[in-house]
Amino acid sequence: MTRFILASASPRRRDLLRQLGLDFEVWPSQLEESNFSELSPAMRVEALALAKAKAVAAVVSQEVLVIGADTIVVYQGEVLGKPASATEAEAMLALLSGKTHTVYTGVALVRAPGGEGKSTHASTEVTFRHLSPQVISSYVATREPMDKAGGYGIQGRGALLVAGIKGDYSNVVGLPLVKLAELMEQFGVNIWGEVGCDAKTGLHN
Repeated sequence: MTRFILASASPRRRDLLRQLGLDFEVWPSQLEESNFSELSPAMRVEALALAKAKAVAAVVSQEVLVIGADTIVVYQGEVLGKPASATEAEAMLALLSGKTHTVYTGVALVRAPGGEGKSTHASTEVTFRHLSPQVISSYVATREPMDKAGGYGIQGRGALLVAGIKGDYSNVVGLPLVKLAELMEQFGVNIWGEVGCDAKTGLHN
């Protein structure tokens, strides 16, 4: 079986990989992300996903495939990252209320050793319900928005904010599984042959 490392501390991404039944470990990347802010959303998430995976692959000695990912929320050309405060989370949600925004996630695979890498991305349109100030403040009070791009998590209580989506749901969660499977195929991995493995979730620094 192929061994994988997830270069992310995101519990949502871990859950999605478990859903596939992959054997993986978690080594979060410490990459500085500000260097990619001038790129277009699609190029930005791909470049960041690839850079994160390469940063981890460079310090790995065993033969593995490193998975990198990066997610951003974009509304009318503005990139909405993780809110720095409850006030900022409320402002983001008010901005998105009743509107459609786009979630971009880049995903990359890098072979270690060697550093051969490939990347791609997915985009999904998400439409919010009209949110009252009471709903926004109540949701922010749950603290769920604080570590998520755009200030919400569609896999949690944030699902109650969403009127509909157009595209890949797993992309909105943070890891487009179909795109990941396509990359795996390019590396000669039979995704169906990997199913049934136990996922390793220990953190490595």
